[in-house]
Amino acid sequence: MPEQTPDPRSSAPSGKHVDPEGTTPAAEPIEEPVEEPAEQPVEEPTDKPTDKPDEAPAPPPLEEPSAPDRIRQALLRPTRQQLVAAVLLGLLGFAAVTQVRVTGTEDNYAGLRQQELIDLLNGLAGTRQRTEAEIERLEEAAGGLRDDTTRRQTALDQAQDTVDSLSILAGLVPVTGPGIRITITEVDGRVSLGSVIDTVQELRSVGAEAMSINGKVRVVAQTAFEVTDSGFLAGGEEIEAPYVIDVIGDPAALSSAISFALGPKKQIEEDGARVEVVRLDTVDIEEVTSRDEPRYAVPDPGQ
Repeated sequence: MPEQTPDPRSSAPSGKHVDPEGTTPAAEPIEEPVEEPAEQPVEEPTDKPTDKPDEAPAPPPLEEPSAPDRIRQALLRPTRQQLVAAVLLGLLGFAAVTQVRVTGTEDNYAGLRQQELIDLLNGLAGTRQRTEAEIERLEEAAGGLRDDTTRRQTALDQAQDTVDSLSILAGLVPVTGPGIRITITEVDGRVSLGSVIDTVQELRSVGAEAMSINGKVRVVAQTAFEVTDSGFLAGGEEIEAPYVIDVIGDPAALSSAISFALGPKKQIEEDGARVEVVRLDTVDIEEVTSRDEPRYAVPDPGQ
């Protein structure tokens, strides 16, 4: 049975045009409806951005004006301080000129009224009071300077007196003054070292200011005594009898310190010697001691 070929016209779907020649035309495009998108609500921004202005470029550095330009600018555009200074200078110049003119004219008060004369007298009285007050102040200052000078001179004098006294006590300078001369002569025995030391101590206790023995030794606080075969060694110097002690001080007090009962005179006489005391108006002591420099002691920094 012969195979049947389907008729293209019968199998063609409806709605399509079939070419009798057997060619199938291009399908026509079907337009589908386009759904429009729903309008979305526009959210308004809560914070609106602020437009920042563009930063302007830095101006180029200005050239420093010269000295004439600065002067010209100061004259054309003066500052407040310059105006005040100019006004003050102007007032000062006006006052100076007025003073010169007033000074150059003769003082003629014949044409002044009574009130003007009173005012002038009051001004002169005030000037006089101020002048007197200034004179009094200057006199007080001068008096204070005189007082300071006096105090300073007094302090210097006291310091010099202290130095002189210490120099005498230390035996550093020759001295002269009233005092006594003691002569000890050995007769029946030899004077002991204790009797000599007691005599020196008694003289010091009543105010002996200077003392020497046999014109060879200046007796001071540091003078040491030592017994030798022929006498004594005082301050490193050999002394022998008779012993002559020159003492500067109050003659009455010094002689009493030697002659009182059971005193040095009595003790020396018991040793077998004779004691003679003579008061003198002037006793010269030329012997001095050498000054020993301290090796270990130094002045206190706080003094």
